[in-house]
Amino acid sequence: MTAPTPPSSRPDCTPTQVTRVRAGAIAPAAESDFVAEETPVALEFNGISHATMLASPADLEDFAVGFSLSEGIIDSVSDVRGIDVLPPQCDGIVVQVEISSACEVRLKTRRRAMAGRTGCGLCGVETLPEVLRPVAPVTNGSTVRIQAVLNAMRDMRARQALHDITGATHAAGWAGADGAVALVREDVGRHNALDKLIGALARQAMHAGNGIVLVSSRASFEMVQKTAAAGVAVLAAVSAPTALAIRLAHDANVSLVGFMRGDDATLYSHPERIIP
Repeated sequence: MTAPTPPSSRPDCTPTQVTRVRAGAIAPAAESDFVAEETPVALEFNGISHATMLASPADLEDFAVGFSLSEGIIDSVSDVRGIDVLPPQCDGIVVQVEISSACEVRLKTRRRAMAGRTGCGLCGVETLPEVLRPVAPVTNGSTVRIQAVLNAMRDMRARQALHDITGATHAAGWAGADGAVALVREDVGRHNALDKLIGALARQAMHAGNGIVLVSSRASFEMVQKTAAAGVAVLAAVSAPTALAIRLAHDANVSLVGFMRGDDATLYSHPERIIP
C-alpha cells in the first residue's frame, strides 16, 4: 500500500483553527485541524451544462465517468472521448466531458422530453420516471462467503484516509469475492463516492461483476440502482437500507447486506448468494 498523502498536499481538505471541548471543559487555546472541502462541481457534456453537484475536489475524472454510467448518459467508458477538468473558477470546478454523438443525441432527447414538465423536487430531477428508471437485473455474480464481506468492510474502513483526517466523508470500495479490497474512493457525498468508484472500475477496465461494492453509509434506492447499473451483484452497507432499496435489490438480483457491525450483518435480499 502506498504511503498516505500528507493533509497539506491534498486538494480535498484544508487546515483550520479549532477550539476543543473535552469532558465539558473548553480548551484555553486554539489548535490546528483539517476539514473536508466541499466544492460545486459542474458536469458539462459536449458543451451542454447538465448537473452541478457538491463534491470533494479529487478523483473528478472517475466521478465524471461513474456519474455518466450510473445515470445512463453513456453505455460504456468507450463512449467517453475526453475529459477536461478546468482550473477552479467562481468557487467551483467545471468538468467538461466529450461523449459519442449517439450518446449526445440520446441526452438531448431526454432533456427535451423533460422540458416543461412539473418538477417532483427530487434532487433536481424533473420527473419521477427519471428517478425510478428501471435497471437490468445483474446476470453475473458468484457466491461470496460472509466472512469475506465482513473482512472487506473492515479493510475499507482502514483505507479511508480522508475520513481519518477530517471525519466528514463517506467511502465506497470494491473488493473481490475473496474480500480483498482493490479500490476505495471518498467524497463528502455518499452518491458521489460510489460514482467515483464506478468510474475508477470502468477506467481501469476491472471486471467488477463477481466482487463486492462496499459503502460507508445507509443503502438507499440510488445506491442499489448504481450498483446494479455497474453490474455488481453484492452491495454491503454499514447502515440500514430503505424499503424501496430492498424492493429494487430483489428485482435487480442484487444481494443487499446491511447493518454491518463487527462480525454482525443483516441480509435483506438474495441471501442465497452469501454463504458461510
